[in-house]
Amino acid sequence: MQLSMSQEINYNGAILHWAIGRAGTSLEKLEKAFPKLPDWISKRAHPTLKQLEKLSHTLHVPFGYLFLDSPPNEPIPFPFFRTTGSTNTRISLNLYDTILLNQRRQDWLRDYLRENGAEPLDYVDSFSRKNRPEVIVAAIRKQLGLAEEWAAGFSTIEESVNFLTERIEEMGVVVIFNGVVENSNGRALPVEECRGFVLVDPYAPLMFVNNADGKAAQLFTLLHELAHIFIGQSAGFDNGKLLPADDPIEQLCDQVAAEFLVPAATLLNLWAVDPGIDRLARHFKVSRIVVARRALDLGKITKTAFFKLYAVYRAEIQHKKDTASNGGNFYATQKKRVSIRFAGLVDRAVKTEQLLYRDAYKLTGLKGDTYSKFMAKYFA
Repeated sequence: MQLSMSQEINYNGAILHWAIGRAGTSLEKLEKAFPKLPDWISKRAHPTLKQLEKLSHTLHVPFGYLFLDSPPNEPIPFPFFRTTGSTNTRISLNLYDTILLNQRRQDWLRDYLRENGAEPLDYVDSFSRKNRPEVIVAAIRKQLGLAEEWAAGFSTIEESVNFLTERIEEMGVVVIFNGVVENSNGRALPVEECRGFVLVDPYAPLMFVNNADGKAAQLFTLLHELAHIFIGQSAGFDNGKLLPADDPIEQLCDQVAAEFLVPAATLLNLWAVDPGIDRLARHFKVSRIVVARRALDLGKITKTAFFKLYAVYRAEIQHKKDTASNGGNFYATQKKRVSIRFAGLVDRAVKTEQLLYRDAYKLTGLKGDTYSKFMAKYFA
């Protein structure tokens, strides 16, 4: 029997309360759009079917969830590490939806590659937590085809990030940069919750980097995630103040990223001559905060000194955000949000009739003419 728009519905008021918290909002904020929401939760009054559907859409919760006896278990497919040492496994709905979206992308890509004869990537899970950071760094440099002074030819950190991303994707890794849920600019992903996550897979490893973060942190995140792929451990992390969680794998991946960007032996030799952070940043072609972080690791500065520099770094990032224009190149943004490697494989699958356009739209978040123009721009 179908419900009419005005028929009373036997939903679960407790689930409404759970859904509000899950969405990261508050009852007070929602009351502006749903004045009777407190009464709906207590069931002193009942919403119509149309009102309940609107509420489920606002809360980004599947409509059917509102009729469950208890909240569903929504696990994520990897451990999520926090620098604070928090054991709370809950993450925001925006981050949860982002993880699921990219997991679906990876699932499709894995199947597509295997069906088309791809071999597993031999560097995935090729090391363990027992290996020294320097050994893993050497293997990563070899795989990327980069010398220790690889960044010397770039004038900005953004150029380094873009170059390194291209090299990583050439290795067979999908790299997604985004600061919102897919293309929903109203659903931001706070850097404080997640700097990035990595889904390790022998055929289709996938990295996610929070594009709301500063370029220096993005560069560090790329290498931290690449270390996870070589070690074979999926994970999410916040890297609060660019410091790792209290976990052996997280600490090892952090050490690998730091050694890749600022080799310890080189820094110590230069520090002995002139310990200036600015000079060393220019030498290694990284930001002051990355050099400071390495100096902290090597016992050359105190945590107090590092945290002061980090506060300055965050203030500079916030200032850039506050003064940035709202414009931008739409297709350049989508190139980062979708990953040029992933988009290219989707395009190939469509052209060889191995994927329907409607499914390509879902995988890329691009539809109709926008999808066609994007693909024509990069893959014509």
